[in-house]
Amino acid sequence: MPSVSDLHSIGELARASGLTVSALRFYDSAGVLEPALVDPVTGYRWYTDEQIAPARLVAGLRRIGMPVPEIAAAVRAEPAAVHLLLDAHLRRLVDGLADARREVTRLRTLVDPAPQTSTTVLLSPADLAAALDAVRFAVGADPELPMLSGVLLDVESDGVRLVATDRYRLALARSGADVDGPPVRVFAPVDLVDQIRALLTAADARPVRLTVAGADLRVLVAGRPLTGSALPYDFPDYRRLVRQAVGERPTARRIPVDVAALRAALADPAAPTVARDHDGTPRAVTVLGVDDTGDLRLLPDTELTSDALLVGVDGGYLLDALNAAGGPQLVLELDGPIGPLAVRRPDDADTYSVLMPIRL
Repeated sequence: MPSVSDLHSIGELARASGLTVSALRFYDSAGVLEPALVDPVTGYRWYTDEQIAPARLVAGLRRIGMPVPEIAAAVRAEPAAVHLLLDAHLRRLVDGLADARREVTRLRTLVDPAPQTSTTVLLSPADLAAALDAVRFAVGADPELPMLSGVLLDVESDGVRLVATDRYRLALARSGADVDGPPVRVFAPVDLVDQIRALLTAADARPVRLTVAGADLRVLVAGRPLTGSALPYDFPDYRRLVRQAVGERPTARRIPVDVAALRAALADPAAPTVARDHDGTPRAVTVLGVDDTGDLRLLPDTELTSDALLVGVDGGYLLDALNAAGGPQLVLELDGPIGPLAVRRPDDADTYSVLMPIRL
């Protein structure tokens, strides 16, 4: 144990690292940067020369807003792992800046509305039908939450991203398109969405024409005109939701599943479930786990262990997601009992759904 004469006080480390004394106390309590010696009588903290560089690293990571758990990991990691953490955080910052720019643009239009413009979109009926089928199941049906009772059409320069959520699940899909006009986000009511889908048939390959002018929606599908008005609600920031739910998840397991077999297992009346209280109401929860061979299993209460990879979900919601995704093979992404479950197509990164877990 080095003597105090060979150590640096907390004030000296603060000056050498750029961290404040209070920040050093915080990172000590958080287990990020613990002193080499704490005087048992005075409580003074003392640090070695070797702790100056890690303290400077902590200061830099703090300045760029890296979360504390990742700072703790970086202090103890090899350089290659630190670079990966920095890359992931930089991607989050870039995404956050893009979100902020979109929000600033929206706020500017509130402060000083620009003359109304229109955007016209031509979509393949087959692609649009597939995208609607992939997200329709997640549309909110709670009359007390009308701000979720539709499908967001996020028109980009070369396509339309479709998004729906009811708070418990989130579904996304994308359809390529020819776009004439500025990018626009429009929240289409579910009744109009269902009318459009009913007219999409394989027999009629004419492009679907969607025109957005403010809140006015005009659609020409299979030669039939439809009109409607966008819902007057701000749709949740789905990009942020996706980043929080299924963004950088280095610990997540990607499990290929046979859809027919999993669908049959979920629909079986004898399928194992566990009883859990949810908001004061008993609820049957489907627990997904991974066996020794890496295959997905439905687990009974007797096989739940704290060291296993487990996710509790609503079995009916999972069935809906499987049916909407289509295809004989899907990939389920599991990240533990409090991590959302992602249902992905192996060949389509733009179409997937996310189910919120039920705490076990």
